[in-house]
Amino acid sequence: MKGREATFQSKMILITAPSGAGKTTIVRHLLSVFDFLDFSVSATTRNQRPHEQDGIDYYFKSPQEFKSLIQEDAFAEYEEVYKDQFYGTLKSEVDRLWGLKKRIVFDIDVQGATNLKKLYKENALGIFIAPPSLQILKDRLRSRKTETEKQLETRLTRVRKEMEYREAFDTVLVNDNLDTALKEAEHKVLSYIFPNAKLFQDGRDAR
Repeated sequence: MKGREATFQSKMILITAPSGAGKTTIVRHLLSVFDFLDFSVSATTRNQRPHEQDGIDYYFKSPQEFKSLIQEDAFAEYEEVYKDQFYGTLKSEVDRLWGLKKRIVFDIDVQGATNLKKLYKENALGIFIAPPSLQILKDRLRSRKTETEKQLETRLTRVRKEMEYREAFDTVLVNDNLDTALKEAEHKVLSYIFPNAKLFQDGRDAR
């Protein structure tokens, strides 16, 4: 959407959800539809998976490197999810993307999204992606076959706690039907980024 506004407004979209609820699929869709969005790459100390690229999927750091960055006050938010497994948003990443006149979309855990919402307030839209049920979410996670049953139960304990945060965000999307969820996400992003514009019949016209 060229020439869509006279003054750039620094805004961010926080897409958050328990693991397996579909937030990454929704983020990828939004990035493919809207060229005014760009992806915030988080820093993490977790192991790099075979298909992932440093600086594209995450900034992969050792625990010591991450802790040094904490001491340097380099993060807008960070969290130790498990022992020595950190995730965080670098302030330099936010500055880089806003400097490019991009609105930032985050694929982020619940606690990180909560912290960013508190920090950036009206400059951040928090969208919580909820699964239809915990049982469906459990089935989705098991089908990934990336964790042992013990690890899965540990994750589900965390999921139950994360679900308690859903009302803390600006809006909740239940990812029961993916196509419907994608359309709803498009609409909410457009309404937030361009609150004074006419509603688009098709989100893709906003490009």
